[in-house]
Amino acid sequence: MSLEAFNASEPLTLGVELELQLVNTHDYDLAPYAEDMLRLMLKTPLPGSVVPEMTNSMIEISTSVCRSASEVLGQLSQIRDALVRSADKLNIAVVGGGTHPFQQWHERRIYDKPRFQELSQLYGYLSKQFTIFGQHVHIGCPDPDAALLMLHRMSRFIPHFIALSASSPYVQGQDTAFDSARLNSVFAFPLSGRAPCVLRWSEFEQYFEKMTRTGVVRSMKDFYWDIRPKPEYGTIEIRVFDTPLTVERAAALAGYVQSLAAWFMDTQPFMPSEDDYLVYTYNRFQACRFGLDAVYVDPATGQHMPLTEHILQTMDAVADHAARHGAAPALHLLRSDVAAGSNDARWLRERQRNERLLAEVSRQAALRFRGVAA
Repeated sequence: MSLEAFNASEPLTLGVELELQLVNTHDYDLAPYAEDMLRLMLKTPLPGSVVPEMTNSMIEISTSVCRSASEVLGQLSQIRDALVRSADKLNIAVVGGGTHPFQQWHERRIYDKPRFQELSQLYGYLSKQFTIFGQHVHIGCPDPDAALLMLHRMSRFIPHFIALSASSPYVQGQDTAFDSARLNSVFAFPLSGRAPCVLRWSEFEQYFEKMTRTGVVRSMKDFYWDIRPKPEYGTIEIRVFDTPLTVERAAALAGYVQSLAAWFMDTQPFMPSEDDYLVYTYNRFQACRFGLDAVYVDPATGQHMPLTEHILQTMDAVADHAARHGAAPALHLLRSDVAAGSNDARWLRERQRNERLLAEVSRQAALRFRGVAA
């Protein structure tokens, strides 16, 4: 099976996907209402799409192609408002966050869609444990070689994306001590982690052909990499973000990705290499475990520094590019949180310290998602 052609796309365009929790309004546990939500959402014309996800207490929304973080925010807000109206009719709520804090994986049911049923047969209980919630950001690339170069440059900044979006401190009712526990579930899948460090599309085609020849891979969907090319869209897709608690933060993260991509394309700040990946897994772990309190190891110099310091240095480097693409407000929002050492994982923990009840934390997170609370 050959790899599909890399389609043309407008460079630096954005597409955002958010996986969201559906919870009941009695005890704020997950509720199997995906099918009902999809039926109601069909009645409202919207940009992008609303589709099911692996289990029937999840739903995924996505924007259409956007050119700025503000356009992403406009589309996500419109879809969010329609979701909230539909959820109210069903007496349920929609919540962000990378994990539901106390759901039990064995109670989940696989959504009745052939691909999901096939994955369930292959991966067993891992499929139900995949009731986790992420944000994916697509960034348009001018050609396939540029896409691979973009992918491997972005890989140095994976810890930024993890720490800034982290919103999954609780699993099965327990504080995991991780800011992003969600990615531990992703790592359980055999084709997760990092993409091979090749910078020419012809080499990537050879790699794909070898993988399909083994029978392990049939399409790009079989790779659960942190970043993967999406040839049908002409993009790379960054997949490490936890779903934020608000659409404003989701749009800001997309704006940061666009700013980095513009910096890469305009200045070619460094050439990625296989040696970048010597510290990749360590940096990834640090960001998952400690969030904005993580240590970052610079792959080029080996220097150890606070991750927040590296994020702020990077934001300084990309500031002019952010301004040119309308992403300055996005960087301002994120920079303020970095300066305060604040992310969604910290917000969730603070609420739990105050409330001592995870159901109440989920209730407040549902209000936060709809834009009316704390």
